[in-house]
Amino acid sequence: MATPASTNIVRSHADAPDTADAFERLRELPEGPEREMLRGQLVQAWLPMSQRLAGKYRNRGEDSDDLRQVAALGLVKAIDRYEVARGAFEAFAIPTINGEIKRHFRDHAWAMHVPRRVQELRNRVRVARRELQACQAGEPTLAQLAVQCGLSEDDVHDGLEALNSYAALSLDAELQSAPGDDGRNLADTLGTTDHGYDTIEAREAVKPALQALPERESRILYMRFFQDKTQNAIAEELGLSQMHVSRLITRTCARIRAQALHEPTHQIAA
Repeated sequence: MATPASTNIVRSHADAPDTADAFERLRELPEGPEREMLRGQLVQAWLPMSQRLAGKYRNRGEDSDDLRQVAALGLVKAIDRYEVARGAFEAFAIPTINGEIKRHFRDHAWAMHVPRRVQELRNRVRVARRELQACQAGEPTLAQLAVQCGLSEDDVHDGLEALNSYAALSLDAELQSAPGDDGRNLADTLGTTDHGYDTIEAREAVKPALQALPERESRILYMRFFQDKTQNAIAEELGLSQMHVSRLITRTCARIRAQALHEPTHQIAA
C-alpha cells in the first residue's frame, strides 16, 4: 500500500510503515468492499513485521511456514482490534502477534496434552537449566534448579518431565545398543498383546458351568471337543440319533456361554 513517508515519526524497525492515515480512514469507513480492500492493504503493509516476529521462534520444533501463518493471524487480529487513540500500531501489534504465537505453542505444538501450569513450570526450568549450564560444568542438580527457579523440587521435577513431553519420539527411532548388537528401534522394546490371557480367562469363566453339567452332556462335550469325535460317532456310542446329539451340543454350549457371561438362561429340555 502506498503511504507517504513521515518525517517526524521515528520507527523502531524498517518494516514498520507509516500507516496512521490509513488506520484513521479504516476507522471511519463503513463495512463494505472499500473497507475490506483497505484492511487488506494494511495487512500487506505490516506482513513483513509479523514474519520477522515469527522468525524469532524458529528452531523450536515447529514448521516455519506454520509460524508465519500464525503470526499473520495475530496481525489480522491486531488490525481489527487496534484503536488509533492507543498510540502507535507497532506497539500494539507486537504483543498481540507474540501472544498468538505463544498460544499456538501452548495449545497445538505439544505431542501430548500438558496442563498450562506444567507448561509454565517447563519454561522456567528450561531457562534456569540453560543459565546454570552456561556458568558451570555438567548437568545441574534438582536442588540447584529449584534454587535458580525459586520453585520446590517437586515442581522442578514436573517441569523436567514436561521437557520430554513436547515432542513425541518416533517408533522407528534407533536406540543406543551395546557394541556388536544389531540396531534396535523403539518399537522393538514395546510389548504386544498376549492372546494367551484371553484363553485362560475364557477357561476360568466356563469352568463352573462345565463342572455343573449333567453326566451325559459333560460326556458328549468331552467326546466332541477333546476326543474330536463326529456327531455320528457320538450318537452310535450313546444310542442316540445324530440330530439329538446336535441339539444337545448346541443347547449345552449356549447354556455354558450364558452362565459364563452372566446372561439370563432358561430351562432347556434334553
